[in-house]
Amino acid sequence: MAESEDWVAADPQVTHAGLRVETEALQSAGLAADEALLVAARRLAGSDPEVRAFARERFAGLWDEPEPAPTGADERGSERRGFWVMAAFAVAAAIAVRLPEAFGFSLTNSDDASFYARNFSLLVLPALAGWFVWLKQPPYWVIAVIGAVVAASAAVVNAYPFDDDSSTFVLAVLHLPVLLWLVTGLARTGECWRLPSPRMDYVRFTGEWFVYGVLIVLAGAVFSALTVGAFVALDIDTRWMTEWVMVAGSAGAVVVTAWLVEFWAGAVSRFASLLAYIFTPLFAAMLVVFLVAVPATGRSIEGEREALILFNVLLGFVVGLLLFSGAARRPSDRPGFFDGAAAVLAAAGLLTSVLTLVAVIGRIADFGWSPNRTAIMGINVIFLVNLAGSVWLYLELWRRRRPFGDIVRWQTAHFGIYAAWAAFVVAAFPPIFGFA
Repeated sequence: MAESEDWVAADPQVTHAGLRVETEALQSAGLAADEALLVAARRLAGSDPEVRAFARERFAGLWDEPEPAPTGADERGSERRGFWVMAAFAVAAAIAVRLPEAFGFSLTNSDDASFYARNFSLLVLPALAGWFVWLKQPPYWVIAVIGAVVAASAAVVNAYPFDDDSSTFVLAVLHLPVLLWLVTGLARTGECWRLPSPRMDYVRFTGEWFVYGVLIVLAGAVFSALTVGAFVALDIDTRWMTEWVMVAGSAGAVVVTAWLVEFWAGAVSRFASLLAYIFTPLFAAMLVVFLVAVPATGRSIEGEREALILFNVLLGFVVGLLLFSGAARRPSDRPGFFDGAAAVLAAAGLLTSVLTLVAVIGRIADFGWSPNRTAIMGINVIFLVNLAGSVWLYLELWRRRRPFGDIVRWQTAHFGIYAAWAAFVVAAFPPIFGFA
């Protein structure tokens, strides 16, 4: 199985994400590598001109043209149907954010802020997961798992007797969107979630979704500012802009942005990869300078909570940047400058993780266990293991002993660990620490 996956990853022509996912799924079912690629190409060629062109070249002399996809009015009708289904899910997300107002809650009431903090991701992300279910048609067990996680999360965060200013409440609110986003990835990858390529494709999707989302937010901010300014000049109440366009529109934009990434990715996709290539060496250089400055100044990482949180956020960016730089890299490429920068980034992140872990252990020794210290230490241990393995595998890559696919497998294998840790923080931390 590993040899077959490496064969697909090593073929520089297999760059189409859907074709790669379908091929690996067939290989996992027992087909030989070339046979799996041929069958996958036949399945996708009827609806994807890029796959059809690839198959004509790759299997010249063996390729029998499959039945073409609907054209003309039928094709336009199918595209319109797909658009309106997406729009329906986007509208559902927008309505879901406003629906609690029918039960007495209000976005503008500070007393209801804790309710929206608990539930905003639960109101929005299920619509995105639902659209992925319609689009990808995963097995029923995948749908059941997604529904169970969403229902259990909603029951836990709303049933627990949190105080609004408690640490366990803040931790639950911060970790719940992470859990739901990873579960949404299960809706997108379906039964192929066990394979590294679909998981890395979800990383690529996440990065491109973020870039598209930032652009949409910036455009929406300009639109809202101009609109509010125009109506204020006429002494017209503009609260509807805040309540509908800004809030409900932002919720619907989560689904719309995903649709743009899936069907209109192009220049922005290349721009997202460019960002990874730019910031990987920059982050590596910044961390190296920081690690040199620690002994040079005679100071260590302080044990203050804010500093420890900041360093864990920084480590999260390091791990995320390693993931996205891997998603932007062609598996067939030889080790080069950016792989070296990624290796330095992983090594610097590992040392930073060690320093942070020592600091938080010292703080626990001085003041005892608390929700924040436990959460910081737990995620730091996960980051440390991830970065240690990444450093080792990058060294092996440079020594030509391991393929780049091993790095992808190692990094994406932690998705389940992140989801389990987020679920543990949301569900177990509050009762363990007495909702403190």
